[in-house]
Amino acid sequence: MKITLRALACILTGLMALSGLSACSGKGEQPLYLESKRKAGEAEAPVKEVPPDILSTQRAFSTVAKKVTPCVVNISTISKKKMIQPLFEMSPLFEDFFGAPQYRRDKSLGSGFIISKDGYIVTNDHVVRDAESVQVKLSNDKVYDAKVVGSDQKSDIAVIKIAASDLPTAVLGDSDRLEVGQWAIAIGNPFGLDRTVTVGVVSATGRNNVGIETYENFIQTDASINPGNSGGPLLNVYGEVIGINTAIVAAGQGIGFAIPINMAKPIFAQLIQKGSVSRGWIGVTIQPVTEELARSFGLRQASGALVNDTLKGSPAEKAGIRQGDVITAFNGTTVKDPSHLQRLVAEAGIGKPARITVFRDGKSLDLNITLMNADKAPKRRLEQDNNDQQGDVDPLGLAIDDVEQGNGVVVVGVEQGSAAADAGIRRGDVIVSINRKRIANSSDYQGVIQRLNRGSNMTILVRRNNTNIFFALRLR
Repeated sequence: MKITLRALACILTGLMALSGLSACSGKGEQPLYLESKRKAGEAEAPVKEVPPDILSTQRAFSTVAKKVTPCVVNISTISKKKMIQPLFEMSPLFEDFFGAPQYRRDKSLGSGFIISKDGYIVTNDHVVRDAESVQVKLSNDKVYDAKVVGSDQKSDIAVIKIAASDLPTAVLGDSDRLEVGQWAIAIGNPFGLDRTVTVGVVSATGRNNVGIETYENFIQTDASINPGNSGGPLLNVYGEVIGINTAIVAAGQGIGFAIPINMAKPIFAQLIQKGSVSRGWIGVTIQPVTEELARSFGLRQASGALVNDTLKGSPAEKAGIRQGDVITAFNGTTVKDPSHLQRLVAEAGIGKPARITVFRDGKSLDLNITLMNADKAPKRRLEQDNNDQQGDVDPLGLAIDDVEQGNGVVVVGVEQGSAAADAGIRRGDVIVSINRKRIANSSDYQGVIQRLNRGSNMTILVRRNNTNIFFALRLR
């Protein structure tokens, strides 16, 4: 006996009807679910007309994912880490009683993207750092062993290589042209979920002082980035790589950071060529220009990098850069703050001539300088000042005493709530100049203070632990 699917459905529906669940009788039969007419079904879609711009945006995201996913890889590493026994490990008899130190093997996951057909892959340094073995899985599910070509912890960039050929490669974009609000697409391996695509916008550019790496110039995005995304590409709607996904704010939602690709290019180029990164150095100590310092120096805005000191024999000293100069531009690029100057100098060619613009005595000066290799820069030795003397405070709220050999006056006391205390001057600081006038001893100091009127703005240069720092304050 032959039973059609329709008859069988009616029989099942009839049984359900006997139990009071539903009813089915001939033409009044109800389908179990509705199929859309867009899939040759009977029902109309809830929304009949979708705005064309939404459809085109959706197609754009799908196209980017389809085109770029093949060059995104999943990276897995195994590292050996020593298990710490805090109570006994320091004992010389530890190994006699407990045997050799114990180790554990840690596994971690990350992402990367292929930049050459012969197998060079860019990722984050922290993805492959201390790894004993590195494996790479491609979008076609092929797995390769990889070797670390080079890594740079200061920028958190690494290059690894697999033995393969004719691989799909990423196209690098121009991160300098990014604007806040542009679309941002992240592809990676979050929590081990292969080739996950998330979409957001560029929330901000030029994020620094985040405290993640030595050299910071992050793109901030709200495209979802999670553990495992590290090293993967951040893309624009053209499918070009604009950044390397690097970090998230654990306490926040939708706050991720990516290294701009223009910052990364010279770094991974050096890693491929020689396995390490060399950076420029000019030999100055610098600090930010606050609003108070800007006013005291006669600057229109609080930007640039204030030179606290120039090191002897450094490129800066040879170029004529002086203590108290404000570096406002480097090779024609306006300097925003000390970290910006640090990046510009680091990325400039070692041994090549450069031009530095400084603001000095109300005028801008252009100076020529040749950068030195930061790896060969002399190290500064820090000295501690343990002077604990006390004394009567002056109108600034300071008690001072002479320093041997006429090299300034030492602060032996700071009145709480005084102008000096609010500015950040501490006991043990050595005052070496006030308003750009050298202070040799307490007599010089008192002479300058007595000539100042209440409400006067002051710029005080102090030496703290062998580092010079400018402070701006107002005489109350």
